[in-house]
Amino acid sequence: MSTSSSDAGRAVRGPSLFVDVLKFVMRRWMDFPRPLAATLIGVLFATVLDVLMPVLAGRLVSDVAQPAEQSGLTRDALWMLAGMAACGVGNVLGKRAAYLGITHLTTQVMQKIIGQAFAHVQKLSTDWHANTFAGSTVRRLTRGMWAVDMLDDTLLLMLIPEACLLVLTTLVLAWHWLFMGLLLGVLSVVFITCSCLLTLRYVAPSSRQANQWDSKMGAALADSITCNAVVKAFGAEEREEARLMQVVSEWKKQTCHTWTRGTNSASIQNLMVTGMRVILSGAAVWLWLDGQAGPGDLAYVLTMTFLVQGYLRDIGQQVSVVQRSVNEMEELIELWRTEPGVKDQPVVQPFAIRAGEIRFEHVSFQYPGQNRPIFTDLTLTIAPGSRVGLVGPSGSGKSTFTKLLQRLYPLNGGRIVIDGTDIATVSQSRLRSEIAIVQQEPTLFHRSLADNIAYGRPEATQADIEEAARLANASDFIARLPDGYQTLVGERGVKLSGGERQRVAIARAFLADNPVLVLDEATASLDSESESLVQDAMQRLMEGRTVIVIAHRLATVVDLDRILVFEHGQVVEDGPHAQLVQKPDGLYRRLYNLQSL
Repeated sequence: MSTSSSDAGRAVRGPSLFVDVLKFVMRRWMDFPRPLAATLIGVLFATVLDVLMPVLAGRLVSDVAQPAEQSGLTRDALWMLAGMAACGVGNVLGKRAAYLGITHLTTQVMQKIIGQAFAHVQKLSTDWHANTFAGSTVRRLTRGMWAVDMLDDTLLLMLIPEACLLVLTTLVLAWHWLFMGLLLGVLSVVFITCSCLLTLRYVAPSSRQANQWDSKMGAALADSITCNAVVKAFGAEEREEARLMQVVSEWKKQTCHTWTRGTNSASIQNLMVTGMRVILSGAAVWLWLDGQAGPGDLAYVLTMTFLVQGYLRDIGQQVSVVQRSVNEMEELIELWRTEPGVKDQPVVQPFAIRAGEIRFEHVSFQYPGQNRPIFTDLTLTIAPGSRVGLVGPSGSGKSTFTKLLQRLYPLNGGRIVIDGTDIATVSQSRLRSEIAIVQQEPTLFHRSLADNIAYGRPEATQADIEEAARLANASDFIARLPDGYQTLVGERGVKLSGGERQRVAIARAFLADNPVLVLDEATASLDSESESLVQDAMQRLMEGRTVIVIAHRLATVVDLDRILVFEHGQVVEDGPHAQLVQKPDGLYRRLYNLQSL
């Protein structure tokens, strides 16, 4: 789909998504009834007192307009003055209760939303993560989370009391003069309708575009900063700056366009409010001229008019704020709607690998978006405790085999069974917690070495961590570091060499102590000394486990119990090294001879 058609689709479903965002946030409010109730009660109490204030002021004016000698009027005027003071104090107390309530409500809702959104992102498919900028995802999450703060303040502290004040004021005014009440009601409805239309149809589409470019800017920044080593290696700082400025330039254009539309909308709303004030004041003067209103009545109407004018102006601004908040949450909601590529069944069964037998039974699989299947009716069995190598040309299905074993993708047909249990019937997290993986390029967290080693078993003691490091031949280099096991390794482990990262990953696998082990070309990018240390650690790690080794360098699989040779998604040869290397026209022998030469 082209960008323009996609944007058009967004514009069409904008109002629907607007409503969906409001429903989404309101459902989260219901999860925290106590702070929500405190907020609403405080706001409504303060609003009722705001409505009473002009009534008391009008009666006070009526009292003081008469001669002061009338004791009854004097006493009434003093009561009106005391009532106005009480309304002012009560208003402050009501708003304080509302502010305290919304503080607890908003922080709890923000905490829940960011937690649930992060959990959802974690469950999305490997393909989704591979095709989505991490910086863009982080920006969508954080921007959506903070939009909740602005949305809660606007709806609960601004719009709800303003709407209540307008309704109550209209009723009080209609009780005195039906014509004035109807006039205020009609003008308010017209103003609010026009404000909503301006916001949703005029400002929102451009704001949506600006948010998309804001996400793109975050993605571009994260991409360049993450790959800073490559930028430095090619002296490409100026080129990256120019590339970023292209994105920033478009972001600036879209943001400026949005803000201009917001200013235009606010100007139109202010003109409408001014017109309403003139009409209501003129109507009040007409009532006075007609003898239907006295000085106190006129004072009440004028006070109420200025109060309503301020609230109406605020309503116009708050509708714009709601629109902006909703726009900033739209990408978060769309992210929330993205379905995980692999779903657990509603009811999963307990699972624990005991022996480690692995069976692929008539497995068929094709990557989404590709025309050719990787596997078609693949059937094989890996005996418990055996060490199996997967070799073959690039794209033959070796890595896909292990990804399906981890259930990173749904199968198109067949099933995968471990110790007699179909892995589709167990939870993904439980399945993966039973399989240790050492990758060709292990990824470490920007945390301490101890935290990285203990990642598969966070309850491990310091002694356990150090023993795992010793078995992985990592303890010596860790001991040379100034902070030892508390050393921070940098983003993705960039402060360590390739061999050091590999040994930390092996230590992590040692400590996890899983019955199934996958080694994904774990020595492919190491120097000879590091490779020797890693190979020694790997030999210890393989003991007593079912082991799958993905290898391009065939020297790493010659001592394994069995080698599966893949070609075009099929196992074309199967046997130990000594047997396969004897086949005159075999693929394994050809690959082995090429590497030997």
